[in-house]
Amino acid sequence: MENLINKNISILLVDDEPFILNLTSKILNNLGYENLKTAQDGNSALLKLVTSNSPFDLIICDMNMPEMDGLEFMRRVNEAKYSGGFILLSGEDVRLLEIAYSYAKTQNLNILGAIPKPLNSKVLEGMLNSLATPKKRTQFSTAEIAIDEEELRRGIRNHNSDKLLVLYQPKIEVSTGNIIGVEALARWNHGSRGILAPVTFLPLAEQTGLMEELTRKIYEKVVSQLNEWHKNGINLIASINFPVSLFEDPKLIEYLIAVCKESDVSSSQIVLEISEAEAMRKSASLAEVLMRLRLKRFDISIDKFGSGNLSISALKEMPVTEMKVDKAFVSGAVDNSGGRATLEASVALAKNLNMKVVAVGVEEHAHWDLVVELGVDYVQGYFLSKPLSGNKITELARNWTGPH
Repeated sequence: MENLINKNISILLVDDEPFILNLTSKILNNLGYENLKTAQDGNSALLKLVTSNSPFDLIICDMNMPEMDGLEFMRRVNEAKYSGGFILLSGEDVRLLEIAYSYAKTQNLNILGAIPKPLNSKVLEGMLNSLATPKKRTQFSTAEIAIDEEELRRGIRNHNSDKLLVLYQPKIEVSTGNIIGVEALARWNHGSRGILAPVTFLPLAEQTGLMEELTRKIYEKVVSQLNEWHKNGINLIASINFPVSLFEDPKLIEYLIAVCKESDVSSSQIVLEISEAEAMRKSASLAEVLMRLRLKRFDISIDKFGSGNLSISALKEMPVTEMKVDKAFVSGAVDNSGGRATLEASVALAKNLNMKVVAVGVEEHAHWDLVVELGVDYVQGYFLSKPLSGNKITELARNWTGPH
């Protein structure tokens, strides 16, 4: 069997701890694997993935990393059409690791397994052996998937550019079945290559310092779209992802309000989403800014709840109005008792803190039945609708008859 194992495979290691990267590299070297690349965060890893001259055969990724956690990284990797092997590595609770493993399978990844820290070389070797001879993959080449910095910069700054697109995924109120809002999702219109996924430009925006400028552009487009819907008799709330770094701008609140006033949109129609991982790192400095935003009637959502380690005490100090439970816990809750317990606990915590709960990733009827049973307030997912253009949302809202 030994001669069937290709030890010249290309491996990408992703972990925010240099010690773990070095340790994993040494273990792999001892097992005969020399072709290794490393990255200390998700954005750097994605850039390596989409700019590599040859595709990676295997990714070994930590689950709990700052800025972009392992769950989001898996989602982005899937968007990049990666078809090599994937191994999860984590120091988190074993049940959480099991749920993440189940989530990885929902992302159509070739998941080889999940290994708790400290890393066991024998377990890792067994997973590497299962990879055997790598299959042919459909990962796009660098020229086909990654846009360059100049294209990104022009697309953001040119007011007449149609490069940056915003799609909207409906947000459904469980108690009524009505569409009450949307989540704004960025895409890139490349022309010859069609509509590109976030993995083609968001990591680049992070690396080049354009993320804040990109977020402002998305915000302006969303607010303008809310105004268009209102003209058509459709009143919705829009959720927009914001990097925590933007909240450090002392003029941010003034800017947000000015954009709303320009389009005659109420700030109460805006939900600003921040990831749990980012909130955890900046909890002390965030509280004051979030309080000021709440005083101006903006809603605040903790996104991907359960994927980070935000303490309950820190959460209590933040004026958060909504908790978005990560897709991993929704998809894992139907058949996994640990996943269900996690989802139930998240709902109970949110209710105790007077927050609304949003379940993301409702893909099947069984997911819908579960969130109804557990008392979730709002849901998003392909069972209800895929992300749509602003015009398509108008059509959907006019013809909506509820979940089926």
